[in-house]
Amino acid sequence: MRHSAAMAEADRTWMVDTLLALLQTPSPAGRTDAVMQLIGDIFDDFGVPFSLTRRGALTAELPGESAAIDRAVVVHADTIGCMVRRLKDNGRLEVIPVGTFSARFAAGARVRIFSDDPDEFITGTVMPLKASGHAFGDEIDLQPTDWEHVEVRVDRKVSSREDLVRLGLQIGDFVALIASPELTADGYIVSRHLDGKAGVAIALALAKNFAENKVVLPHRTMVMITITEEVGHGASHGLPADVAELVSVDNAVCAPGQHSIEDGVTIPMADLHGPFDYHLTRRLCRLAQEQEIPCARDVFRFYRSDAAAAIEAGAGTRAALVGFGLDGSHGWERTHLDSLQAVYCLLHTWLQTPLTFAKWDAKPSGQLRDFPSSKQPAPSERWVPLARGEHDSPGEASPGSHWPPSEGPQA
Repeated sequence: MRHSAAMAEADRTWMVDTLLALLQTPSPAGRTDAVMQLIGDIFDDFGVPFSLTRRGALTAELPGESAAIDRAVVVHADTIGCMVRRLKDNGRLEVIPVGTFSARFAAGARVRIFSDDPDEFITGTVMPLKASGHAFGDEIDLQPTDWEHVEVRVDRKVSSREDLVRLGLQIGDFVALIASPELTADGYIVSRHLDGKAGVAIALALAKNFAENKVVLPHRTMVMITITEEVGHGASHGLPADVAELVSVDNAVCAPGQHSIEDGVTIPMADLHGPFDYHLTRRLCRLAQEQEIPCARDVFRFYRSDAAAAIEAGAGTRAALVGFGLDGSHGWERTHLDSLQAVYCLLHTWLQTPLTFAKWDAKPSGQLRDFPSSKQPAPSERWVPLARGEHDSPGEASPGSHWPPSEGPQA
C-alpha cells in the first residue's frame, strides 16, 4: 500500500537536526571517515542494514518485493576543502583546493587543519596575502584572487616553517572549511557544505521513515552514500549490476540564467556529462505534478554528479538527478526547508511505484521487438528536394553521366 508523500513534522524536524550534525562534522573529499561513522551510527539506530566498500563508501538496503536490487538513491557526504601544499617561511600554509571552487569563496573562511594525529586539529583562517587595508591601502583590492594569493593563518604562535614542523603539520594535511550553519526564521538554511549533506539528510530521513513504518517497497533499493563526488568519481564503484534506475540527489543551481527553484524540487534534463535518461526524468516530472509538488526543469552547463561517475564506470542503469535548490553553491550556500521537503516527498512517492518499464527494465538487455521505443516517438523526416515540385517523393532519378569523361581537362 502506498503511503502519503506528505512529510510529517517529526520527520522534518529530525531531518533538520541530522543535517546540522552532518554539517558540523568536517568531511573534505579524501578525509571522510568521521562523517561516515556518524552516518553508519544513524542507520544502526533505525535498524537498516549496510556495509562499506573497501574505500569507505556506504551502501544500505531498503527491503522490497523484487529479487534483485532494482533501484538506487545516491548522495554524497564529501565536501570541498583544501590540502596543504607548502609550509611557508612566514609560518603560514599554502593550500590547494580539494574539489572545484574559487579561492574567492575560501578567503575569510575559518578552518580546521588536520595533521596525521586523528585526535588533534588546529584552527586557522584563509587570508589574502595582503589582508589589511591599514597596511596595503588600495592594493588589497588589486591583488589577484587565485589560490597562489591566499594562505592559511594558523592560530598558534608560529612565524617560521620550523615552527609549523614542530606543530606536526606536513604537506598533504587536510584543511576543512568550518560550515557555521544557521537556520533562519523564514526556513532558510545558510551554511557551507549543504552540497551534498542536505542530500544525505534527505536520504537518511527516507530510510528512517520506511524502516519505522516497516514499508516493503515494490523494488529492493540501495541507498548509496559516496565519499569522492567532489573530485569526480563518487559512484564509480559499489553499485550492483542489477540496478535499473538510479537517482542522484544533489544541489540544483539557483543563479541568474538558471531555472532551479529554492522552494521546490528541480529535475535537471542534462548537465556537463550530457542528457539524463529521457523516460526516468519525465516520469519524475509527472509524479511531481500528480503529487502537486512544486517542480522545475533545468539544464546545468558546469555541473556533474554521482550519476555521471556511475555511467562512466559502466553502470547499465537509467539515471536521473533530483535537486534541492541551492543559492551560492560552493560558497556561502543557502537552501530552504521547503525544497528539502519537496525532494523528500518526490522520492518517497517514486520509491513506492513500479519501474518505469517493469518488464523491459527487469533485465539488463533484451530483443528489439520488446524495446519500448513507442514511448519516445520520432516522426520520420520528409525528403525535401532542392528544386521546385512535389515534396512527397524525390521524383525521377537523374541518369547521370559516365565517369571519367572522354573529353575535357578531367579526361
